[in-house]
Amino acid sequence: MALSVNSTPGYSLTPSPSQVATPGSYISDFDFLSQYLPDTHEKEFERYGNRSISSFLRLVGAEMPSNSDLIKWTEQGRLHIKYTNVASAGSSTDDTAVFTVSDAGISAVAIRKGQTVMISDNTAASTLNNKGIVTNVSGLDFTVAFYEAGGQANYAGTVTVFVYGSEFAKGTLGMDGAIEAESEIFENSPIILKDKYSVNGSDMAQIGWVEVTTENGASGYLWYLKSEHETRLRFEDYLETSMIEAVPAEANSGAIASAKGTEGLLYVLENRGNVAQGQLTALTEWDDVVARLDKQGAIEENVIFVDRGMSFDIDTMLAAQNNFGSSGSSYGLFDNDQDMALNLGFTGFRRGYDFYKSDWKYLNDATMRGGIIGGAINGVLVPAGSTTVYDQVLGKNAKRPFLHVRYRADQAEDRKMKSWIVGSAGGASNSDLDAMEVHFLSERALCTLGANNFFLFK
Repeated sequence: MALSVNSTPGYSLTPSPSQVATPGSYISDFDFLSQYLPDTHEKEFERYGNRSISSFLRLVGAEMPSNSDLIKWTEQGRLHIKYTNVASAGSSTDDTAVFTVSDAGISAVAIRKGQTVMISDNTAASTLNNKGIVTNVSGLDFTVAFYEAGGQANYAGTVTVFVYGSEFAKGTLGMDGAIEAESEIFENSPIILKDKYSVNGSDMAQIGWVEVTTENGASGYLWYLKSEHETRLRFEDYLETSMIEAVPAEANSGAIASAKGTEGLLYVLENRGNVAQGQLTALTEWDDVVARLDKQGAIEENVIFVDRGMSFDIDTMLAAQNNFGSSGSSYGLFDNDQDMALNLGFTGFRRGYDFYKSDWKYLNDATMRGGIIGGAINGVLVPAGSTTVYDQVLGKNAKRPFLHVRYRADQAEDRKMKSWIVGSAGGASNSDLDAMEVHFLSERALCTLGANNFFLFK
């Protein structure tokens, strides 16, 4: 029989950061005509545990100041030359042939006269290939003289060509031309985030009988302090989730008149990263991930932040590699026995590269991405360590974490996380407003370096 979980009691998705203790929020009505007093529990029960979801960027990134509206950096291009959409004008057994490159974004080939090339058929399961020397180059065309006596192989369609060296006769001139270093310039701009909490002076003097607490350790009988702390915690969570979810406002969009947006992590990975669809439940599927990483930066250590479902899929996949895994009696590394709790989880594994697994609370939280259907994300693979890029503001190469937040700051203004109080209550005396307003502000952007080394699992 399949497992079925009742829909009741459900879970609340609506916060209650009320400014005062009311029957609708935390305190029940008392009937003072009754001669009986209720037996009360004065401490608030934390039924949802730690409700904060921030921690992802703290684990994998860093924060550093920036003093510009625009952040730009340069990432290295490929070192070697390869084209994958090349057509031959020659026929089978021709000693020489002219090849035309049709790869996207190519206006002139970087292959030069005198270089030696490897040519491989793109047809599935084909073993046809040639090696030759380039005798002429013109625009998108280059001529190859084949080393093989049989001439050009009988290619069925397009071929892949890459340079593996060069060869020159004695007493000849040097290489024609030179190749400029290839690089790509990326940019992002910060956005301003704000929030506010307000309570009037009279309600600040209101008594309460329930002791409240929040995730950051604040406790006491003053409800406005709880609400202020929860506003701060909520804002701190938004500082992270906005860097994950943000998108730039597109031209002719409804938001473009009032907001510019910024490139969040998921947006960057959708456009410049590696994207995998479906569940990864077998090692052969992970082999496809490893094969793609081989073609990218080949970063040795990677961290996978996953939702609960993908975490279980990985555990089940790894357990199946042990002969006793199907019975649940042993996973090999844990030395499980009858007198200890059976550990059915894995924190990491090695398959070509080191992969460390971590649950990402943001993907499981019922008030955030947990349970959504459209646009669901199962996990993100993040390379560990740092990379070297050319920082156009500093004007030199600099080591940066693959993920890092840049916040606006200089000697006079630090906008990493600002907070200030306005009003005439709660110790403030800078306004005739009979209230205390606590304001929060930050201005920041996320820089995703080497997005080609990341994986987005959907």
